[in-house]
Amino acid sequence: RPILMVGATILVVDEQNRVLMMKRSDTGSWGVPGGATEPGEVVENAARREALEETNLEIGEMALFGVFSGPELYFKYPNGDEVYNVTIVYLSRDWRGEVKLNDEHTAWRWFSVHEIPEDLSPPIKPVIENFKRSIS
Repeated sequence: RPILMVGATILVVDEQNRVLMMKRSDTGSWGVPGGATEPGEVVENAARREALEETNLEIGEMALFGVFSGPELYFKYPNGDEVYNVTIVYLSRDWRGEVKLNDEHTAWRWFSVHEIPEDLSPPIKPVIENFKRSIS
């Protein structure tokens, strides 16, 4: 039976309005830094923690980009776990460090809105569509 998961995601954007995306090692699809909040964790802290764990980037200032939920945020993991995500998304242009991936991802790249790949992780699609509209 699917569970409800609260996630924190961050759109890391560079000075050319490109978004940092990583290729997931479990599904091969593209996504952005993010993950589940821990019990009792402040969502903003979870977004910063996930970015640091997944990309090695330290996030400074960030702004709320949106809260996403609904059937389009359903996801079935390769191991069979099913979730309905409620994802709180932030956007930051204030970051430090050099990208270094952990084992959750196999590749990374900065994408302009016109270059974003089609093979996105399903729960991130609504977020990326909103990002494209906000930049265009």
